[in-house]
Amino acid sequence: MSSLASKLTETVAAAFAAEGLPPELGHVTVSNRPDLGQFQCNGALPAAKRVGANPREIAQRVADRLAADPRFQAVSLAGPGFINLSLTDAVLAGHVDGQARDERLGVPKTNPPRRVVLDYGGPNIAKPMHVGHLRASIIGDSLRRIVLFAGDEAVGDVHMGDWGTPMGMVISEIARRQPDLPYFDPDFTGPYPAESPVTMEDLEVLYPAASQASKADPARMEESRKATAELQAGRPGYRALWQHFIDVSIAGMKREFDSLGVRFDLWKGEAAVHDLIEPMVEELEAKGFAETDDGAVIVRVAEEGDRKEVPPLILVKSDGAFTYGTTDLATIVDRRQSLDPDLGLYVVDRRQSLHFEQVFRAARKAGLNGKSDLEHLGYGTMNGPDGKPFRTRAGGVMKLYDLLDTATEIGLKRLEEAHLAEGYPEEERREIARRVGIAAVKFADLSNNPSSDYVFDLDRMLRFEGKTGPYLQYAAVRAKSLLRRADGQGDAPGTILPAANEADRALMLQLGQLPDAVRNAYDKRAPNELCDFAYALAREFSRFYDACHVLSEPDPARRASWLGLAALTLRQLELALGLLGIEIPDRM
Repeated sequence: MSSLASKLTETVAAAFAAEGLPPELGHVTVSNRPDLGQFQCNGALPAAKRVGANPREIAQRVADRLAADPRFQAVSLAGPGFINLSLTDAVLAGHVDGQARDERLGVPKTNPPRRVVLDYGGPNIAKPMHVGHLRASIIGDSLRRIVLFAGDEAVGDVHMGDWGTPMGMVISEIARRQPDLPYFDPDFTGPYPAESPVTMEDLEVLYPAASQASKADPARMEESRKATAELQAGRPGYRALWQHFIDVSIAGMKREFDSLGVRFDLWKGEAAVHDLIEPMVEELEAKGFAETDDGAVIVRVAEEGDRKEVPPLILVKSDGAFTYGTTDLATIVDRRQSLDPDLGLYVVDRRQSLHFEQVFRAARKAGLNGKSDLEHLGYGTMNGPDGKPFRTRAGGVMKLYDLLDTATEIGLKRLEEAHLAEGYPEEERREIARRVGIAAVKFADLSNNPSSDYVFDLDRMLRFEGKTGPYLQYAAVRAKSLLRRADGQGDAPGTILPAANEADRALMLQLGQLPDAVRNAYDKRAPNELCDFAYALAREFSRFYDACHVLSEPDPARRASWLGLAALTLRQLELALGLLGIEIPDRM
């Protein structure tokens, strides 16, 4: 199946072709003037420019052909040549009923399927996760879900920061505080202790102290650099200690990611490609893609037609150190060798756009990416109500688990204010509040275009009215409740009949748009397309719920039809919210 707009596009394109006009001009969209028609086509205007004719006359010729099609209730013109279309209620109901009988709700799969590697999350070893990791994590996870549902193979990689100078800083700090540990004894032959000498809480103290000391004292920074070099050279004690950092850090990360419902297929870090770097650099030099310039090894990536300067990608600095760009280039090589993807999608702060432009150009120039397209989905900033990057009231960066705890507490307060979940067991109330809080945080982020900045305001996000996650959850819970009560009185969803009033007609029209919403989210790499659809669907269902007294409807066939619309609405909300990573409570 496909969307109503897609089906109508085929019909209108054929009418344009029959008039000797380009069929692609027959594109149909949902009308932005529902008072004039359910759908519209604006192709007569560009057609008129191409052939030098009056757009109104062209539109009339196309409209005359469409008027003969019995599927249309009405075909009319507006303005200089806009074609307005409305389907018969029977056609509309038949389409929606077909969606209800389809396992995929009318959403076709991609053909052919692709293998997509998504790089998102990007937390650092030995540091607690904070709100700055939120956007990459939930946008990337939603895209992974969308890609999977579309029919592709999706591989999510957390791509941890685990190999740079920060690791040397922490190692040297522990050496100063606990010099007797076996990791610092060059004569120790092992085995090293299985239990980590530091916890995640310890690392939260050690890293800031080491970083501050290294920045303040050149000698201390030299200790950090030396420890980093020895770690990367394979010193056994440092490698064993570093592995402890990774183990305790990943345990903490998984706690945060599990709370958010964010999943990864790969838990790789920068260190995973360390052994690929030197051979890669040597190959690039041997093939003439890399050159030495002022002591550094670089790849020139500027291209003819650039409107701004694009500096060379530095592979090896003049002091012999590798850069993040080198690591990212080696990661592309690693993914090509191990996964051979069709697409690599990087969900990383848009402030890194120049960096990825350099890396991707170098990869393409040298053919390191194989058949894989490479895309950087740069996301905007999460700001506080003051318009500045979000901070705690004390001015610091909020830890992610503190944010989620706060969201749960506000969720409990909102449930109480709305008189929801009253009389439920305390454990269930807290679980509902947790889901409400997570939904508020996720939806507020994902409902924005990924590249846009947005204001993070938990009080506003957690309202049960307006365009919020809790509002959508409540709509789905109402549908669940309606269907449960119907089952209790012996009623079940049935064949969807032609509309009885404007409320169920509007709901059907919205239900018919799901395939376009999924396709747009997939094509544009934009979960906000699903957010917009889900909100519009929840709003139309609310109007339907108020206007159509389903359970008291005396006509059994009409009652079953309306229950069919409620069941289809619930399935579509579950799908849309599921692709956004939002859970729906069974009741509120």
